[in-house]
Amino acid sequence: MTEILFRDDSYLKECEATVTGSADGAVILDRTVFYPMGGGQPGDTGSIEWEDGHSKIIDTRYGDDGSIFHLLEEGAELPAAGTAVTVRLDWDRRYLHMRMHTALHLLGSVLKYGVTGGNISATKSRLDFDMEEGVDKEQVTADLQALVAADHPVHCRWITDEELDAQPELVRTMSVQPPRGAGRIRLLEIEAVDLQPCGGTHLKSTAEVGDVRVGKVEKKGRRNRRVSIVLD
Repeated sequence: MTEILFRDDSYLKECEATVTGSADGAVILDRTVFYPMGGGQPGDTGSIEWEDGHSKIIDTRYGDDGSIFHLLEEGAELPAAGTAVTVRLDWDRRYLHMRMHTALHLLGSVLKYGVTGGNISATKSRLDFDMEEGVDKEQVTADLQALVAADHPVHCRWITDEELDAQPELVRTMSVQPPRGAGRIRLLEIEAVDLQPCGGTHLKSTAEVGDVRVGKVEKKGRRNRRVSIVLD
C-alpha cells in the first residue's frame, strides 16, 4: 500500500518515491503527497520526473484495492517498477482546495443541519443541507468571516471505530458514512468550532481561508438547500 504523506502534513509539496506498479496510463508509488479524489475533493494534479523522463499528472484516484493511481497525460511513457521518481504538486490548485475544504467545515458549523452532499473546486464549493428554511446570505457570510478572523487552530487526530460508534453525533453526513474496518478513523478538528470525520486536506488555521462569502443558494427539494461559497 502507498504511504499517504498528505494525511500527516497537507503542506508537503513534493516527495521522492519509488514506482511499485503501473496500469492503464497510471503509476502506483510507494509513497505520495498527492490526494486522490474523494469526499467531494478533486484529485491532485502536478508532475512526475525520473532519470530519463517526465510527465504531467492529470488526476489522482483510488484503485479498487485501495492503491493510489497517479494518472499521467495521454501518450506518456510509464516509468518501470523500481524507478526512483520525484512528484510535485500543482500547489496553487491544491492550496485553493485546502482553503475551500476548511471553509466548508466552517459553513457546516454555522448551518447546523445534516449534510446530504457536497463538492469542492478551486473556484466554487458547496454543501447540501437537510433543511426547509431559507438562508440569510449576509448573516452566514458575516459568521464565516468572524470564524476566519478568530484564527482558530486546525488539526487532525485519530479515533477507533468503536470510539466513533459511541459518538454518532460526530458524523454530519447523512448519505455517506466514514469508512470503517481499518481500526482507526481520522477526525478534522477546528478548535472550539468543528469536530468530525474527514480524510481531506486542510489548513493549519482558519485565518488562512481568507475572504470567503456565500454565493448562490438553491432550493433542491422540500428539505434540501444547496449553499455555495466562493473565495474573494
